[in-house]
Amino acid sequence: MPELPEVETVRKTLKKLVVNKTIKDITVYWPKIIKNPVEVEQFVDALIGETIVDLGRRGKFLIIYTGNFALVSHLRMEGKYGLYRKDEPFDKHTHVLFHFTDGTELRYRDVRKFGTMHLYKKGDEFLTEPLIGLGPEPFSEEFTVEYLAKKLEKTNRKIKTALLDQKVFVGLGNIYVDESLFRAGIHPERLANTLNKDEITLLHREIVATLSEAVKKGGSTIRSYVNSQGEIGMFQLELYAYGRKGEECKRCGTPLEKTTVGGRGTHYCPHCQKV
Repeated sequence: MPELPEVETVRKTLKKLVVNKTIKDITVYWPKIIKNPVEVEQFVDALIGETIVDLGRRGKFLIIYTGNFALVSHLRMEGKYGLYRKDEPFDKHTHVLFHFTDGTELRYRDVRKFGTMHLYKKGDEFLTEPLIGLGPEPFSEEFTVEYLAKKLEKTNRKIKTALLDQKVFVGLGNIYVDESLFRAGIHPERLANTLNKDEITLLHREIVATLSEAVKKGGSTIRSYVNSQGEIGMFQLELYAYGRKGEECKRCGTPLEKTTVGGRGTHYCPHCQKV
């Protein structure tokens, strides 16, 4: 599933492609992707004639802004956006097409069909699901060491599970939790409320650093992630833990291990990340 670095990369590349384009019509081949409004016809009618003015992001959600509306899009496992000429062919996995007045099309493709789209009046997108109740952005002033410490001391969940909770703070998924915990030397099964101040300070630093580096590299190409221009991310070349079961730890040479935490496959070094 695309995490903060991947969605941020999609936002930046897509913004260059679609801002100032006006929607002439919309074709929806898989109506279940549209979650709000319930009627697809209302979704289409609202956006016809609207011009895209900006693209935003909240956690793992992409937000497409028009003059009057905010389209909140979750890519889930396989969702992808791309800009095409209207005469270019598309396959059965292309489910939503935004036809622009200039003859181009923004197409949403999703092999798994897990993605979602919610349309709200601009300004209302943060007042209801799926954005309401999300924690702070990891690059925001609100996400301080003190904030993280306060959240972790209140839960007896395992640290990996706590970090995956988007109500604590947003943007981390399986890849970057494993990476942040490795870099901080914290075992993913440690109880969150057992971390001391020094460990939390280090963890906070590594979360921000890991995400920052991943954004600069365009995200991690795991499975089939590409950005809106068809380019792959390169941060997977920098990974210390995720997806490296049985390979030597880049720090100590110990074979990396994999376990399950909260139902999620979890990679760690048994030497560098002791319980």
